[in-house]
Amino acid sequence: MSASLAVAAPAPDRLVAEPLRLHIGGEAAKSGWRILNVQPGPAVDYVGDCQDLSFLDADSVEEVYASHVLDHLGYQAELPRALGEICRVLVPGGRLRISVPDLDVLCRLAVHPALTLEQRFHLMRVMYGGQMDRFDFHKVGYTFEILCHLLGRAGFDSATRVARHGLFSDTSELRILGHLISLNLIATK
Repeated sequence: MSASLAVAAPAPDRLVAEPLRLHIGGEAAKSGWRILNVQPGPAVDYVGDCQDLSFLDADSVEEVYASHVLDHLGYQAELPRALGEICRVLVPGGRLRISVPDLDVLCRLAVHPALTLEQRFHLMRVMYGGQMDRFDFHKVGYTFEILCHLLGRAGFDSATRVARHGLFSDTSELRILGHLISLNLIATK
């Protein structure tokens, strides 16, 4: 992934007043949110990598939402850089809303006898990424404890598991055999 950032000129109706809320990996416009994505798109405000948020000032973002993004980052270097950058740009008390595939749930489902072959294949894609383009590969699996540990190392003060974020219609709400497959949490700086 490139660390460079291209800033797209936002359409006049996309301008929002402070405080800034950043949707990392988003594709659909939503009032009050700016979108950062590694790939350009009609609603993308910033084209770049979440490991480099140097285009944002420290303590300038009230809230960050990242659904099924952090699982695409390697845990040795990429993830610590991204979490450090997110923590840096968040205001004190700012929130990082995260959704990632829940490794605990996925492991239990992988051995569930009621899964059809089609469901097992879908589950495998959730675990390893859809692999539809060069960005769509998963590099890490998260449990609540692992993610909290990594967030603490990045400087976050607390993390709380939530059932859902309810902000966007995305993979954070995906269910397989009635089980929510995402680990949703809110980390606070």
